[in-house]
Amino acid sequence: MWAVTGARSLQFEAERAASSLLRRDLAAARAVLPSLCGRDPATLDGAGMARAVVESVAENTSDAVVAPLLWGAVAGIPGLVAYRAVNTLDAMVGYRSARYLRFGWASARMDDVANWIPARVTAALTAACAPLVTGTSPVSVLNVVRRDGGRHPSPNAGRCEAAFAAALGVRLGGTNVYGGVTETRPDLGKGRAPEPEDIRRAVLLSRAVTVSATALAVLIALLTGG
Repeated sequence: MWAVTGARSLQFEAERAASSLLRRDLAAARAVLPSLCGRDPATLDGAGMARAVVESVAENTSDAVVAPLLWGAVAGIPGLVAYRAVNTLDAMVGYRSARYLRFGWASARMDDVANWIPARVTAALTAACAPLVTGTSPVSVLNVVRRDGGRHPSPNAGRCEAAFAAALGVRLGGTNVYGGVTETRPDLGKGRAPEPEDIRRAVLLSRAVTVSATALAVLIALLTGG
């Protein structure tokens, strides 16, 4: 249930952002962005917001959809609840203030561990779904994941974002601003900069990955008797 709700919310908000950007209503797009990611929307132009939304769809397809499905399949309701607790704690305090730095560090590390396998499963499923959604070869997607996935500051988000970048034929990464702090990330993929229409393609890809992950979770549950 949480995974389904997470998928719908993610895809709905991304579609809202895409529609606003296609209308060139930057104010409306900036209003949507905080529901998708933590970067400062005031610093972003249309291209920057398109990239931010695609990156958010990629990362949150793993965090909000694939990971809950896999943890629920492997460990049942207790595993799902534990995962959501870790993920929520990371979102609330992970690295977010000097006062809670040690607590935030621990939360972030726990979240990294909980998402290590789901992120790589997400990248693999993205590669598998790419031919159906964008016509991209799975091998080319996996090659980009191997080449660029480890360049991201996050050991997990980089794999998902690199997979989506390759599948969509775009380039992700670059300069982001979080709470007034500027962070420059390496490029993921070798394509062009994302455009608003790429958000909709990313949503279609996310939906395909969601269906595949659901089938995988059902299979795991059947095989393990969960």
